[in-house]
Amino acid sequence: MRIRNNRNAQNELESTSIYLSSKEELQNILKENLGKKINLEIGMGKGRFIISSAYESKDEIFIGVELCKSVLALSVKKLARFEKENNVKLDNLYFMSFDAKDLMQYFNENQVDNLYLNFSDPWPKNRHYKRRLTYSSFLELYDKVLKKDCNLNFKTDNRGLFEFSLKSMNNFGMKFEEVFLDLHSANIKNIMTEYEEKFSKNGPIYKIVCKF
Repeated sequence: MRIRNNRNAQNELESTSIYLSSKEELQNILKENLGKKINLEIGMGKGRFIISSAYESKDEIFIGVELCKSVLALSVKKLARFEKENNVKLDNLYFMSFDAKDLMQYFNENQVDNLYLNFSDPWPKNRHYKRRLTYSSFLELYDKVLKKDCNLNFKTDNRGLFEFSLKSMNNFGMKFEEVFLDLHSANIKNIMTEYEEKFSKNGPIYKIVCKF
């Protein structure tokens, strides 16, 4: 889905307190919230999933990462509308913008309790397989940042990416806790993304929950 480029996105982000632009800012937030669960979503898109999650679990910290700053600026506006509509201030939610391959430039080892990959770019061409967020080089990073026995949660509607991810995770030695071939037919709690709500009618949603 193509988003119009917002040349003022950086300024819009820097004008809000929820945007963290450096490792120092992030680590200060995490130090201030020692003892609380840390949830990280990589590729948060317009933010519906992480905003809803932060609202439902106000005693936990949520960090949303989105590489495209124009999209992230839309998330800030969505959050403002959500807070106004629900008469609430989500002081447990923060946004960041960086490439997933740079994860360890911001996080220390063993800092995250739950990591979410929701509807990541499938990079369908064979020559781009190393860019997929479930490729082994990314799994190595997630293994470092996640605490022991904590979950990596993955959702997609792309069959090819789902099969690739199963193989990649299995080859990496990960332990599968849950695998859903049709998530929406299962009787479990599921917070949807914008993309998921719009396109799930076209086919099944796949989900993997696993540990390192």
